[in-house]
Amino acid sequence: MLAPFLHKNLREAGLDEAGRGCYAGPVFAAAVILPKDFYHPILNDSKQLNEKQRDLLRPIIEKESIAFAVASVDNETIDKINILQASFTAMHLCIDRLTVIPEFLLIDGNRFKPYPHLPHQCIVKGDGKYAAIAAASILAKTYRDEFMQELHVLYPHYGWNTNKGYGTETHRNAIQAFGLCSHHRKSFNIQPELISQK
Repeated sequence: MLAPFLHKNLREAGLDEAGRGCYAGPVFAAAVILPKDFYHPILNDSKQLNEKQRDLLRPIIEKESIAFAVASVDNETIDKINILQASFTAMHLCIDRLTVIPEFLLIDGNRFKPYPHLPHQCIVKGDGKYAAIAAASILAKTYRDEFMQELHVLYPHYGWNTNKGYGTETHRNAIQAFGLCSHHRKSFNIQPELISQK
């Protein structure tokens, strides 16, 4: 069962990202401040839920949260500053956009670039431990999946409607056949000649 908070007397925002390991598309992040008594029986790490469950939870989280925000950093920026820094940037953008200022940040993972004047704690596998991080993981994942579905219409041969930009066999084969497009992360060593060696 997910813990409802780390600090009972602080307004906490949970943060998580989606799409760090993808070959294409932006990295997305979300920040969510939940009421201390928020509960939903299927709320969990987004990776433990199926698409239908994530889609069910998203409007509930958006409606019942005290505040939430979603942000993305595109593939060109990822290539310039690297994926880790891009993930931190997306999280910072989320915090900037929150309509309610949190007092403490719960970060999924083991590293974070401190946000000015806000204490934080990194929690490994935090999306399976704290409700606010789990909620953030669901928003980041569903918003990113939606974005990749839209890109799929323009680039159907890569199979982004199912692989969402991850390096599946279908995606790798399409890169070999068609090359890279403007949404691929060029810094990820995924040129056709390198893909064939994987």
